[in-house]
Amino acid sequence: METLNGLKRTHYCGNVGIEDIGKEVVLMGWVQKSRNLGGLVFTDLRDIEGICQIVFDKDISKEAFEKAEKLGSEYVIAVKGIVHERQSKNPNMKTGDIEVFASELRILNKSETPPIYIKDDDDVSENLRLKYRYLDLRKPSMQKNLILRHKVANIVRNYLSENRFLEIETPFLTKPTPEGARDYLVPSRVNPGKFYALPQSPQIFKQLFMVSGFDRYFQIVKCFRDEDLRADRQPEFTQIDCEMSFVDMEDVISIMEKMMQRIFKEAINVDINLPIPRISYKEAMEKYGSDKPDLRFGFELINVSDIVKGCGFKVFSDATSNGKSVRCINVKGYEKEFTRKNISSLEEFVKTYGAKGLAWIKINQEGVVSPIAKFLDEDTLKQILDRVDGKEGDLILFVADKDEIVFDSLGHLRVEVAKRLNLLKKDEYKLVWVVDFPLFEYDEEEKRYVAKHHPFTSPKDEDLEKLETNPQDVRAKAYDLVLNGFELGGGSIRIYNSDVQMRMFKALGFNEEQINEKFGFLIEAFKYGTPPHGGIAFGFDRIVMLLAGEENIRQVIAFPKTQNASCPMTNAPSDADEKQLQELNIKTL
Repeated sequence: METLNGLKRTHYCGNVGIEDIGKEVVLMGWVQKSRNLGGLVFTDLRDIEGICQIVFDKDISKEAFEKAEKLGSEYVIAVKGIVHERQSKNPNMKTGDIEVFASELRILNKSETPPIYIKDDDDVSENLRLKYRYLDLRKPSMQKNLILRHKVANIVRNYLSENRFLEIETPFLTKPTPEGARDYLVPSRVNPGKFYALPQSPQIFKQLFMVSGFDRYFQIVKCFRDEDLRADRQPEFTQIDCEMSFVDMEDVISIMEKMMQRIFKEAINVDINLPIPRISYKEAMEKYGSDKPDLRFGFELINVSDIVKGCGFKVFSDATSNGKSVRCINVKGYEKEFTRKNISSLEEFVKTYGAKGLAWIKINQEGVVSPIAKFLDEDTLKQILDRVDGKEGDLILFVADKDEIVFDSLGHLRVEVAKRLNLLKKDEYKLVWVVDFPLFEYDEEEKRYVAKHHPFTSPKDEDLEKLETNPQDVRAKAYDLVLNGFELGGGSIRIYNSDVQMRMFKALGFNEEQINEKFGFLIEAFKYGTPPHGGIAFGFDRIVMLLAGEENIRQVIAFPKTQNASCPMTNAPSDADEKQLQELNIKTL
């Protein structure tokens, strides 16, 4: 192999243009492809900025031409030559107006035939892509995504620094906590039988920064949760973590939505109008069946329980007599897009969310077409159609069950229908704040109330007296920012009074011993003059995913894990050495 031996790169491949015609340039990169046409070899040379066509002409340099004849895919080379205007321009290439006639070629490293294609339109499995991630990351689309990620991180740092936030690191080896997802545990060699936990978030530490008087803190930080994975989740993920003192909800929202406005403008040149709209948690659930609603389309949920109570259709009447509800969505104007077979597939879809079935009404030129119409009297049917504004061309889809199942089923159904109708535009951005969350939710497995967000979220002042008597009615000083059906971030005003924090822990079912064991240091800290404070954490990976127009956060993370939290490239997690296990006092089953 040859060396650089003093040769210095003058340009990146994708940055050579018309203005460089006649100049001598030195380019370095990887061979995308090479074509031998007899007296000429045409090579596409690729680096992080793009591709440039190199021409090896034996009349210019026989030595360079003979080396070029041996070039293979992904060879690493350096080329010196003169920039010429191309006779046959390529409008699809950034450098399509020029080409470089080489006078010198150095082959810096050869490459075996890659196991995956280095191009964006390959159809290789994701598992293989992750196994050879270092090759996958050579693809222009992947490099573009990671460059965008870097850009967004810089925008965030600049904005928060301008607004007096300090970036301060928090520990990765910390204490297991009883709330939230499962912790990743790390055994301590020097403290046999004891374990650290990797942080699910820096929540307690950032509150302690407020106790310490730092006023405004932020961190772009790794967090860890041992939970079942989906397309938008990873066991280790990055969040933009923020906290500030002497603020209320309005202060936090105002600062953070301005940050989001700047991210969109500087990263992808999209204007976000402020203030961002707000809806209550209750309204979000009743209109969209979700606390992270997608507002790019309609198909809002409509409650018809009062109309169908006692009607002739047993499914509806039984539901309303048992304290359940009957709700529907009107897919306005798209009746012709859904055959009975299509509707059957939608029924199977809602069953995955607990629904027992899907009733429907079509309105076409013949009038009302529905398998349930014969069970409904004329007045009931008319009231339903009036409630949903039913017109010719509409398809009305119903679910009857407990509210949780109805919301979950119809909430996902409205999105599924919009997908099938191609209504979800990636370049349309609908942001909304969801506020007035319940402080608690009931866990059927544990038979107790758990924190809807986390146990440090402050109840609304007017609901504080209900903390012990009616916890289900207590609302939180919490707020989530939602974009196109994805939660970008969530935050709250925190409890800063040690007495209120103790009441919160007890409402969650912790006894004095558990409180002192898990949170004693926080309760102790709150005794020494804690300011009112609040904050928010944004899912950094998810923000970049949506800005990049991707549907999976693995596309914007350099070395992600698979669906089962493993790494095909390094084979992590793997067996530990027996000696290591002995040092840690661990035996495996």
